[in-house]
Amino acid sequence: MGFYRDMALDFGTAMVRGTAKGQGGILQEPNLAAVDRTNGQLLAVGQAARELLDRDPGILSARHPLAKGVIADGGLTTEMLRIFLKQVLGKGLGKPRLLLAVPTGITPVEERALIEAALQAGAGKVCLMEAPLASAMGAGLDIESPQGQLVVDLGAGVTDGAVIALGRVMASVCTTAAGDRLEEALIQNLRHNHELALGQQTAREVKHGTSLTVKGRCLTTGLPRAVTLTPEEVQHAFQPVVEEILTAIRDLLEKTPPDLAEDVGETGILLTGGGSLLTGLAETIQNAIGIPVTVAPDPELAVILGLEATLPHLSKRKDGPLDLAKLR
Repeated sequence: MGFYRDMALDFGTAMVRGTAKGQGGILQEPNLAAVDRTNGQLLAVGQAARELLDRDPGILSARHPLAKGVIADGGLTTEMLRIFLKQVLGKGLGKPRLLLAVPTGITPVEERALIEAALQAGAGKVCLMEAPLASAMGAGLDIESPQGQLVVDLGAGVTDGAVIALGRVMASVCTTAAGDRLEEALIQNLRHNHELALGQQTAREVKHGTSLTVKGRCLTTGLPRAVTLTPEEVQHAFQPVVEEILTAIRDLLEKTPPDLAEDVGETGILLTGGGSLLTGLAETIQNAIGIPVTVAPDPELAVILGLEATLPHLSKRKDGPLDLAKLR
């Protein structure tokens, strides 16, 4: 059978988080590559790529291997996986047995493409696990309980919701109304209402609540200009995307078996992922759905912590999907 070093990777649209069995510590890097515009050469990935792009934005191109939670560039995905696998494992013998988180909405073709990319990157075996199931474990839920529990993982590319019971995803919903869409909505709002061209990083800072004063380029004069937004204006910009998230949660509850839906009314909704930190989102969902909503203690790390908790049992699993739900 050969020797395998077990490791887990949350290869998300915006961030990569990884860890190896018994290693301790979690790798956290932007899922970003810096590519030379002239010859297409990959120069750096992760935080190193971000710093390089900040220094020489003119001759470099920022590239992302994933879009909306799935592979957008197969070759880049393979190369970046190869680099991140080495960063997590360090020096050592043996190919890793790799556990990857995937959205519940992944198609069989997308699933196979991810597995092939990981194998080409150097993994010896590849297993997949639904992100909401992993995040539920990482947040401390008893996923083996027969009682239905609803988890909504709000990432950059997708918002992935699932009702979990008996260690399985019993019903799920996956929508692209997520972090990237929130940032784009804010950028369009500033362009329309303030004639200001805003960068992605600045939009991300507003989304995270770190600043309401934004600096961009005036579309009329072409000069730098600053605008101070009100919390109400930011909320208004985000509202259409938030409404899509609410619709997705309602759709999930509608296709959940009645007994489990009744359980969710008691257990509430657990939010994980970076999007769950959006100011006022938990209260908005609770008021709209009428079910108690809580945010996981460490929402951005919930998925990788759940994958890490699964690693001791990985040798008992078959290659490929781990009970991937196809209930769509």
